Amino acid sequence: MNSFIAKIPGIIACFAIAVPAWLIGKLIPVIGGPVFSILFGMVLTLFWTEKGVFGKGIKFTSKYILQTAVVLLGFGLNLGVILETGVQSLPIILCTISTSLILAYAMHKVMKVDANSATLVGVGSSICGGSAIAATAPVIDASDDEVAQAISVIFFFNVIAALVFPIFGHAIGMSTTSGEAFGIFAGTAVNDTSSVTAAASTWDSMWHLGTQSLDKAVTVKLTRTLAIIPITLILAIYTAKKKSSSENVASNENSFSLKRAFPTFIIFFILASIVTTVGVSVGLDAKVFDPLKTLSKFLIVMAMSAIGLNSNIVKLIKTGGKPLVLGATCWIGITIVSLLLQYVMELW
Repeated sequence: MNSFIAKIPGIIACFAIAVPAWLIGKLIPVIGGPVFSILFGMVLTLFWTEKGVFGKGIKFTSKYILQTAVVLLGFGLNLGVILETGVQSLPIILCTISTSLILAYAMHKVMKVDANSATLVGVGSSICGGSAIAATAPVIDASDDEVAQAISVIFFFNVIAALVFPIFGHAIGMSTTSGEAFGIFAGTAVNDTSSVTAAASTWDSMWHLGTQSLDKAVTVKLTRTLAIIPITLILAIYTAKKKSSSENVASNENSFSLKRAFPTFIIFFILASIVTTVGVSVGLDAKVFDPLKTLSKFLIVMAMSAIGLNSNIVKLIKTGGKPLVLGATCWIGITIVSLLLQYVMELW
């Protein structure tokens, strides 16, 4: 109990930063609360270098509050709806995720990008932006600087996609009488929910389609989110085996344990998804889970403030060139594969 009390000042500090970041993010959704929160934290830490009694709570927020946010994210996933309406886009989703991860690995080798940074950018680009980064970071033991850098890269290309994709979609001849083609494109090629929503809503407004594109894009996006489960499990096992291998060099024993490698918070994420799916299937209104989804988003904003407080903005600027090129490579690769497969599948 005493150990938790010691964390309260830091938790309150993160909460205080998260509230204005959340509100500003609501006003400017194309950027979003997490980005503002991490920026506020990074700027504040330039002047507040010694955290003192706040240190333990800030560290707790950056790790455990972040994991809690990922668990609550599961309440926003109705597996029944996703399996029913997201199957059409599944081949595209699988190929774009594979493309991003392969490109991230290749760029890591060619450009000597830090392994954790490459993993976070690759996963964030291919699955669901900040949420995927939030789920992956604890699994691979990523530092706060690495998380902050990945979030910044993802944010940069999110904004570009939200602004450019509606114009680009029209230029390449996507249907303006149906929102299906652009909805699938936005749902597979844009990584963060806020930017997916912004791009799809803009397309609907441009061509008076109601919410056709938005509905399709959000469904595809939720289907992509499910990839968090296998990706984090694979990374957890890989990271644990890598650790045990390095330890075994000295001890000459096999210390790998699948039980220890398995990320507990991902189990709760799956359970949360099952609770929502079962609840809706027996007649419960899906809106019942909206407060938990909102809480999840706020906790991510709160955790990003902690990550910002533990990050060195000067170092990020100096070392940001390679991750930015990596992010651009993944983003362009995902866009090309998404459009190519849609064309082959005669979806536009």
